[in-house]
Amino acid sequence: MASISRNLRRSLAPDRLPRLPLLSQHPREYVTAECHRPVVLHKRGPDILHDPWFNRGTAFSMTERDRLGLRGLLPPNVVSSQQQIDRFMLDLKRLQRYVKDGPSDTYPLAKWRILNRLHDRNETMYYKVLIDNIEEYAPIVYTPTVGLVCQNYSGLFRRPRGMYFSAEDRGEMMSMVYNWPADQVDMIVVTDGSRILGLGDLGVHGIGIAIGKLDLYVAAAGINPQRVLPVMIDVGTNNEKLLKDPLYLGLQEHRLEGDEYVSVIDEFMEAVFTRWPNVIVQFEDFQSKWAFRLLQRYRKTYRMFNDDVQGTAGVAIAGLLGAVRAQGRPMIDFPKQRIVVAGAGSAGIGVVNAASRTMARMLGNNEVAFESARSQFWIVDAHGLITEDREDIDPDARPFARRKSELAHQGLSEGASLVEVVKKVKPDVILGLSAVGGLFSKEVLEALKDSSSSRPAIFAMSNPTKNAECTPGEAFSILGEKVIFASGSPFHDVDLGDGKIGHSNQGNNMYLFPGIGLGTLLSGARVISDGMLQAAAERLASYMKEEEVLEGIIYPPISRIRDITKEVAAAVVREAVAEDLAEGYRDMDAHELARLSEEETIEYVKTNMWSPVYPTIIYKKD
Repeated sequence: MASISRNLRRSLAPDRLPRLPLLSQHPREYVTAECHRPVVLHKRGPDILHDPWFNRGTAFSMTERDRLGLRGLLPPNVVSSQQQIDRFMLDLKRLQRYVKDGPSDTYPLAKWRILNRLHDRNETMYYKVLIDNIEEYAPIVYTPTVGLVCQNYSGLFRRPRGMYFSAEDRGEMMSMVYNWPADQVDMIVVTDGSRILGLGDLGVHGIGIAIGKLDLYVAAAGINPQRVLPVMIDVGTNNEKLLKDPLYLGLQEHRLEGDEYVSVIDEFMEAVFTRWPNVIVQFEDFQSKWAFRLLQRYRKTYRMFNDDVQGTAGVAIAGLLGAVRAQGRPMIDFPKQRIVVAGAGSAGIGVVNAASRTMARMLGNNEVAFESARSQFWIVDAHGLITEDREDIDPDARPFARRKSELAHQGLSEGASLVEVVKKVKPDVILGLSAVGGLFSKEVLEALKDSSSSRPAIFAMSNPTKNAECTPGEAFSILGEKVIFASGSPFHDVDLGDGKIGHSNQGNNMYLFPGIGLGTLLSGARVISDGMLQAAAERLASYMKEEEVLEGIIYPPISRIRDITKEVAAAVVREAVAEDLAEGYRDMDAHELARLSEEETIEYVKTNMWSPVYPTIIYKKD
């Protein structure tokens, strides 16, 4: 199904730009894939075996062992990479039952520990295992297990991974960035640990979420693992338990606030972009009061985005558009959807802002269109429905506060409960980004039975699993087979009997953020625009086939994540070209990018995706 953007931005499409004369009439050939570039090292022998970037263990050939000084340091039998993986997987299945550390440990955490040990030894093999088993292990390296990892990080810490900048490093960050060994970094994920998933302030333990996100950048987007950098900015913690924990690894002081806080982030951004001018920085799990402010502060100057605000919004929009298709209607009918949103934090408001812009663009992108789009949302937070009568309304939520003139005929008032709002509004969609597990109670779901839609949609998007607003079992048991269900964390499909399946869609940010990062990298875009984010969301929305959507499947399976990311990245590249933001990548300049057809853009992206293949290693003396 064609993307909406094709109709709405037809005049800006790259294939409609003037084509420059080609030096050759033959299609451009991409001869060296990202994963096949040789590696020149200035080390030999045990130093290679102890370096997870280059160690391949028993897979070193005899020729390589002689060339690199490894003969005699490894068992004599040379095995293939697949044999290594088969042996590891056999050990993993057997050992995960025996590595539990006590009643607080779980099988997912046991798997994480074993995978992490492989990561410490052999990065190429680690990512091969992750990519080949992405449906099983994405929930281990990312949500929901990464939440458990972050909660226990001090006890799990064995080997440093990433960089730590703290409040005590003020004035030193410019020199500190040169301590990182890689001369080129393409992708940074940074957090301050203030709002990890729905678990609150975890301080320095939050580095786990940055590591997990970058694992997915490598697995899904093919970002070279030697060019990623997880970062923790430790400005203290307000978590009293951590402040009193003698084993806590971070600063045991309360968080910096105000200008002091901003100055630390400013210094960090200046430092990383000074050393790596073309790096992309993704902000992750910053508390709401800083998420929007920092995004607005940096987004027009640096190549950066905030996944909680913009990535979550994009995935939600793709799902919302998919829900319209599942109702048998065209996506252009999206502005008619009545949406109740539970949660007014950075993710909730980010989704509402992006969704209202999408509606307005479909309606003509004028003042009347924006007002019409605004009127389609009802936001409920911990204090109830947000209206103009609310004192001290968050500035970001103010544009969507319901007006007095609207409330009278709806029978609603300031602070109305979620149940009341659902009963009165009869929404097409209820969207949960509240981080309150079970918020969509039986009463709320019963009220949704009176929805104006014949096929209402429930988005229980909060992470980790325990914070989901409801489960698919609860939704289907009350609303029946017609409901569309999506969640942030993975759930199993529901057997409805008589051969019918209630599909549990996972609206995971990993469908978008890897493609946004990869597309930005390969386009060389100076900044990440709203149009690039919109193009990503629309490509995800149109990815599913019509027959799949009509069955209630609005998000693709995680097993297709590399293909999804390739398509999303290509859409981002083409939008960057259309907006004249692209500056090119390596030997592909902006003019050449503009001449690529849609199919050639996809091939260009595919060629530049790293795959876990052992590279040729060349030794060179210093």
